[in-house]
Amino acid sequence: MIPAAAAETISRVAAALRFDEAARSKLAAGAARSGNLAIPLVEALTSAVAAIDAEAARWVHWGATSQDAIDTGLVLQLRRALARLDHELRAFERSLAEMARAHRRTILTGRSWLQHALPTSLGLKVAGWLDAVHRDRQRLARVAESARVLQLGGAVGTLASLGSAGPAILQALAAELDLARADTTWHALRDRLVEVGCALGMLGGTLGKIARDLSLLLQTDVGELTVSTAHGEGGSSTMPQKKNPVACAVALHAATRAPGLVATLLAAMPQEHERGLGGWHAEWETLPELFRLVAGSLRHLAAMLPKLQVDAPRMTANLGITHGLVMAESVSMELAKVIGRAAAHAKVAAASRQATQEGTSLRQALAADDEVTRALSVETLDRALDPQQYLGSAEAQIDTVLERMDRDG
Repeated sequence: MIPAAAAETISRVAAALRFDEAARSKLAAGAARSGNLAIPLVEALTSAVAAIDAEAARWVHWGATSQDAIDTGLVLQLRRALARLDHELRAFERSLAEMARAHRRTILTGRSWLQHALPTSLGLKVAGWLDAVHRDRQRLARVAESARVLQLGGAVGTLASLGSAGPAILQALAAELDLARADTTWHALRDRLVEVGCALGMLGGTLGKIARDLSLLLQTDVGELTVSTAHGEGGSSTMPQKKNPVACAVALHAATRAPGLVATLLAAMPQEHERGLGGWHAEWETLPELFRLVAGSLRHLAAMLPKLQVDAPRMTANLGITHGLVMAESVSMELAKVIGRAAAHAKVAAASRQATQEGTSLRQALAADDEVTRALSVETLDRALDPQQYLGSAEAQIDTVLERMDRDG
């Protein structure tokens, strides 16, 4: 389509093209006037080629439209960025897996509605985080492949400017850039890119969940985790003793902002006819900003994990601050085997209220009830009140997640 000599000249000039501050300002002004950056960039390239070969300059930007260049450039950037994000997520998964293995039997209080509920293990909590992160990584891998599509359609997607050679050129360019060839031009059909944004938003939410849990466990009056920090890291301008969880703040900030950015991408989807007015433009800052937020969140949490210190004695102490009430369900289930579920639930609930009112332990209140002592031996009652004996399938769930990590890589 283009003479070989002209193509070689254009390629050589494009590779060497650089912009100083004044030229960048000119490009920005041109983008504001024309509605996108490709138009002033093409003008600059054409001028640079014309200074060497006027004949070759006639062939610059032949057949494509500005959106072809911008969309394909975005796809190439996303491919690199998503590959790098996948690499960092794999490393993060390995750190979480190591933590889950190390603390599979480290018991702490499970909390529902921010209240003490039942005993669980730190290993299971971390395995839950790991499982969610792994799903996010798999989801991103799927959307990365879906978005790896060339954009080349010309003014309204017909490639009319290339005549009968259009399909062959489309196929050749896709092969050269290692991109898939779309069945139709997707100038105003943005679902592939929006799917990337949605997957990023979900990852940001997962990382925010992890940060929320960590920040709660790091609270001074909970203290089940601490974090070793460098001098000045997480400090306060007025309180010398402070060690603020900065990484958690970064991740929670990202998780708070990401949904709005995803919403912008979704809102921009109903674009007009063959080329959108404004909706396409709304993506330009939104998708990169979303990517930076989520990647930054991951980077900070990944750096935080090796600094975490687990205070198992504090976890045990916190588990005991309700004087056994956290084991009420365990006792109720054991007692139900003898007197039935409803009666057992009522009996243990009454003992729990009594223990709370009198400031005694649940065991003392239960031991004072003749019906309970007739139904349960001392050994059975003590076993029902032992947190180690009421972890259910926690270890099996941890093993399932870790085995999947080993299998999937």
